[in-house]
Amino acid sequence: MAIDYKKAGVDIEKGDALVSWLQSDTRPSPHQDKIVSGIGGFAALFRADFKKYKKPCLVSATDGVGTKVMVATQFKNYNGIGQDLVGMCVNDLICCGAEPLFFLDYFASGKLDLDVAQTFLKGLKEACHESGCALIGGETAEMPGVYHNNDFDCAGFAVGVVDEADMWGEHKVCVGDKIYAFPSSGFHSNGYSLLRKVFAEDLVDWQERLLIPTRLYPSLIKGLSSEINVHALAHITGGGLDNILRVIPDGMAVQLNTWKVPDVFLEVKRRAEMSWESLLTTLNCGIGMVLIASPEDEENLKKYCQKQNQEYWSLGDVISSSNKSWHLDFSTMDGV
Repeated sequence: MAIDYKKAGVDIEKGDALVSWLQSDTRPSPHQDKIVSGIGGFAALFRADFKKYKKPCLVSATDGVGTKVMVATQFKNYNGIGQDLVGMCVNDLICCGAEPLFFLDYFASGKLDLDVAQTFLKGLKEACHESGCALIGGETAEMPGVYHNNDFDCAGFAVGVVDEADMWGEHKVCVGDKIYAFPSSGFHSNGYSLLRKVFAEDLVDWQERLLIPTRLYPSLIKGLSSEINVHALAHITGGGLDNILRVIPDGMAVQLNTWKVPDVFLEVKRRAEMSWESLLTTLNCGIGMVLIASPEDEENLKKYCQKQNQEYWSLGDVISSSNKSWHLDFSTMDGV
């Protein structure tokens, strides 16, 4: 019996149709003037016009959405997955002070479903626009035998730029600095191997909460950085509060205040019988991004957030310590 690529499970025409659909969007892209060639070619070209930078450093970040894709597949709800993918990359990218430039995605499935792929890419494109990041290229792969039924996976890759002299990070953090928290939208895209077990019996009742897309922070941080002197940012992903220590120098530690943990995280704690330490080092527990700045900037931070109707809270302080760690009185978390 004669066999071709389509009979083997790979439909090239569907892939071409998806590229054509992407190219049909004539809306100007972020950084449109720097895009030499984008979607449709073998590779994308981006003009490296960095005249405003003295020592420009290219910054890269890559990530996926993890097993959250399994929840999306189970309930055929793909609306937020594209934003999840962008968020997990650009939220990392901005932590060193970088301006997002462009984004590439990889989408793989056993059999390409155009409706699913378009829903995914629509959310991804919107998230790129909101983050000031050009969707410059990507790859769609059909892999029958690797992915089964409606299974799929995705990965993202973001590139940005920052002036070397203006980079944020642990080299700017000082004893006495204040730590501020900006809320997450939910679980973002971490901990879903645990969450799928915790909510296994009534997942249908929790699906909407579990599929809330990852919050995008680039616009907020860009505006805020024009008002205050940011020392460091920490994107709170897998590992929870331990992520803060990634921007704390040796010889310092973090003293944290209590905050109101959203009820959905408390439900996980109750069902899984987790300790506070375990919960806070697994999930974001309502904190999506942490900012560290001098106490001198506290008033400017307050004014900016009030003007933008942006929720935030004082999470703690940077202290002197021979042991780089974070400290929190767990007994004060109950009943907050």
